[in-house]
Amino acid sequence: MMLNVKSLREQVYEYLRDQIERGKLKPGASINLNAISKELGISKTPLRDALIQLETEGLVNILPRRGVTVRTVALNDIKDAYEIVGALEGAIIATVFDRITEDHIRRMRKINEDMREALLRDDFSSHYQMNINFHDTFLSLSENQSLSRVIMPFKQLLYDFPRRRFVKEWELRNSDEHDEFIDSIIRKDLDRAVHVMRDVHWSYSAQEEYIRKFYYREG
Repeated sequence: MMLNVKSLREQVYEYLRDQIERGKLKPGASINLNAISKELGISKTPLRDALIQLETEGLVNILPRRGVTVRTVALNDIKDAYEIVGALEGAIIATVFDRITEDHIRRMRKINEDMREALLRDDFSSHYQMNINFHDTFLSLSENQSLSRVIMPFKQLLYDFPRRRFVKEWELRNSDEHDEFIDSIIRKDLDRAVHVMRDVHWSYSAQEEYIRKFYYREG
């Protein structure tokens, strides 16, 4: 398999990320740089650059003198990610609440409806991207864009490690929580909006039953 020279690092990154998402490179597995270089017909330089990017996103571990492994996600990692995302999104909601317009509300309503339709089609890829777009509708209003960049790797860790078949019951519940969040905005109830997103939607304890089903097939 040969890659185009243009944006070589990005292409290698996308290839490796796809392999992780699809479970071709499994958590805990070592990544054979020589084999991948040969398969893709590239030098190790763009491969190392792509791996550095994947490490910053929490998807691989680069171990000095021991190679590169796909990260294994423990339950505590998931719990920590939920706590971090919930705290940051809650903080952003508090700062942008007065900037959320009727257009933003309509956009979130439409995305949430489309998410439910994607569930009926078993279209996880579209559902995943629409979920990101829903949250980005209000996250993008923040003047502190560094916060959004901090949040995204944790979401990638939760969603793409590797990408799993979704639990429909859970995703439908998440859409219901989106509706409750939107309704809180319409009622101009800031405290409720923050609570729904921070203490319910991104609460490990509130979502633990489904988290165990999704990540560990329990229940």
